[in-house]
Amino acid sequence: MPGVLWVPAVIAIAFLVLPLVALLARAPWGSIPEQLFTPVVGDALRLSLLSALAATVLCVLFGVPLAWVLVRSSDWASPVFRRVLRALVLVPLVLPPVVGGVALLLLLGRRGLAGQYLYDWFGVSIPFTTTAVVLAQTFVAMPFLVLAVEGALRGADRRYEDAAATLGASRWLIFRRVTLPLVAPGVSAGAVLCFARALGEFGATITFAGSFPGVTQTMPISAYLALQSNPDGAIVLSLALLAVSLVVLVSLRDRWVGVGT
Repeated sequence: MPGVLWVPAVIAIAFLVLPLVALLARAPWGSIPEQLFTPVVGDALRLSLLSALAATVLCVLFGVPLAWVLVRSSDWASPVFRRVLRALVLVPLVLPPVVGGVALLLLLGRRGLAGQYLYDWFGVSIPFTTTAVVLAQTFVAMPFLVLAVEGALRGADRRYEDAAATLGASRWLIFRRVTLPLVAPGVSAGAVLCFARALGEFGATITFAGSFPGVTQTMPISAYLALQSNPDGAIVLSLALLAVSLVVLVSLRDRWVGVGT
């Protein structure tokens, strides 16, 4: 490695690591148990874990078929259509989360494109509910699942599927018994990434779901609010989110490298 590259590399490492060091240095280690078991923090932790888990389930249920469509569309769709479709699916990756929250509000709000019918016909109002939290997290997290599964599908050997087809297996049977086992590592890696992304979601959630303790106030929102009145509580919540992120990245063991290529 050229010696001239070490200087910017070290600067980059310092830039990424030192903020985390500052967080650890200022952490109120002695009061962490007390802070974690306060009602506000406990409710935020419980809501975040449950909503992130629900969002991950939705991402797997809908994201795996979506990734399959993106990959297999090369058999019947034009290159332009495939590029546009992939861009639309992955746009939440680059879209500011607040914009995603506004878009969800305009779609599912009481006067939204679809929300007005849900409210007028069934009396269902989604914004500012726990359901809104799950939907916001699903919106921002699903592209991670799609990328992971898409990469696994592109790397899978289609000869196994072709062999199953020649033996008379239906497409659904091939998908369940051949394709899914082949891409299982990609699905698991994408699901873990989805869970971590959903757990840390802030912008779309606070815009679409608001901040109601015990109902929509997740850990990132609680940390943001606590920073103004209870800095120690904000640090403890930040440490909890940091710990989850580190566990996720360590558990993946570099399986996210090359995703989507």
